[in-house]
Amino acid sequence: MDSTRYLTPAQMKNDVLSGLTVALALVPEAVAFAFVAGVEPLVGLYAAFMVGLVTACIGGRPGMISGATGALAVVMVSLVAEHGVEYLFAAVVLMGFFQIMAGVFRLGKFIRMVPHPVMLGFVNGLAIVIFLAQLGQFKWKDESGEMVWMSGEPLMIMAGLIALTMAIIFFLPKLTKAIPSSLAAIVTVTLLVIFMDLDARTVQNVLADMTNDPLASIAGGFPEFHIPMVPMTLETLWIILPYSLILAAVGLIESLLTLSLIDEMTETRGRGNKECVGQGTANILTGFFGGMGGCAMIGQSMININSGGRGRLSGITAAIFLLLFILFTSSLIEMIPVAALIGVMFMVVIGTFEWASLRMMGKIPKSDAFVIVLVSGVTVVTDLAIAVIVGVIVSALIFAWEHAKHIQVRILEEDDNHRVYELTGPLFFASINNFREQFDPKNDPQDVVLDFRNSRVSDHSALEAIDALAEKYIAAGKTLHLRHLSGECRDLLQKAGDLVEVNVIEDPKYHVATDKLA
Repeated sequence: MDSTRYLTPAQMKNDVLSGLTVALALVPEAVAFAFVAGVEPLVGLYAAFMVGLVTACIGGRPGMISGATGALAVVMVSLVAEHGVEYLFAAVVLMGFFQIMAGVFRLGKFIRMVPHPVMLGFVNGLAIVIFLAQLGQFKWKDESGEMVWMSGEPLMIMAGLIALTMAIIFFLPKLTKAIPSSLAAIVTVTLLVIFMDLDARTVQNVLADMTNDPLASIAGGFPEFHIPMVPMTLETLWIILPYSLILAAVGLIESLLTLSLIDEMTETRGRGNKECVGQGTANILTGFFGGMGGCAMIGQSMININSGGRGRLSGITAAIFLLLFILFTSSLIEMIPVAALIGVMFMVVIGTFEWASLRMMGKIPKSDAFVIVLVSGVTVVTDLAIAVIVGVIVSALIFAWEHAKHIQVRILEEDDNHRVYELTGPLFFASINNFREQFDPKNDPQDVVLDFRNSRVSDHSALEAIDALAEKYIAAGKTLHLRHLSGECRDLLQKAGDLVEVNVIEDPKYHVATDKLA
């Protein structure tokens, strides 16, 4: 669904104010992720601007915020450490190409294969990751230059400001929705710190601690076009190729899952393949303008949605405000207390975590509960992409295990010399052991019929099981007939090929997952 339906004056106001709120929250995160990747702060800020602007304009999900993310930063760090930032820019360009190809070949639809328990685990895991990421802000440098936990009065001031921020965000919407409560909280707490001259850590303090430069700033100029300074050789391609593939996969998984979450929250539908193309285009441009690349950001997207941002204007506004901060108002942004931004993110954590999943643990199947906990844990310990892949694989194995029990064999009719077996349920790799145990070729009558009318042969393992069973009946000197197999099954069977009864009218038509016909 496009944003044109939201272009009313009220929604435009909401989008602009929400975009400003998001831009304020983007600054410390973009800087932090830049340092995780081992690059300069402006490399992260330019990525947040470029990726945010392009995806807001041409992406498939109005209202979703994209920028530099931690999930991508942890992949980039070894490339930057071994080969330098120019190779990172080249890898980001190639990453964008792969993402565009994913959209062109319509691979975005495969996000629908992610089961709901995996989605719940993804959301809960990210909420925990966002929460843990804020804890690092409770450290500061002591006199020896070491990062230590805050204590005493500074800790009390920080905690009080966080609590005030959260209270404003929670209670203000009950009084008025004229402005986003998160924006009101950030402005109120910042003015309180300035006028009361409180000893509170600011964005500038965070920059100083990260860079070891007391004068560190987010100030900068316009992003400039820059072709990555790397040798145009196959060796360069082999260096960046694995990183680009991983970055493309991680970026699309995080973006498409965030898209699905926003779809659910707003009861609208984004376009996954268009988002793939938008993300890819954004990363190609970012790589050519000195940015570290990015993808959808669930935290900032939740801030935007909760602040009333629904249309493309909210993402465009966030990107433009971020650029204005870099160009003109860096000194003002650096005065914002970190506590205000932490309070905003804590409210995002509370709103993102699916608390209902805790109540339903005893009511849903144990396998689903296990997947939720597993994906949440893997998200926290490793990263989102690995967690989702693990969750999908485990869910698929559980599905296969459960459906393996559904293969049933019953005797339809029999006499002294004749017996008909009727199969019900799918025959595939997980159910073939149960299938084999249902027959006794040595003690069966002379003439045996296997009727597959209510069954389906799903893969090559099932074909091998049928062939092996046929061979046993042949070895026992008995006649076996196979009824109602698809034409492809008949073509693929070797030992049992002559035993199949063909009924052109009644036999089903379907394909088998096997490479034998390739």
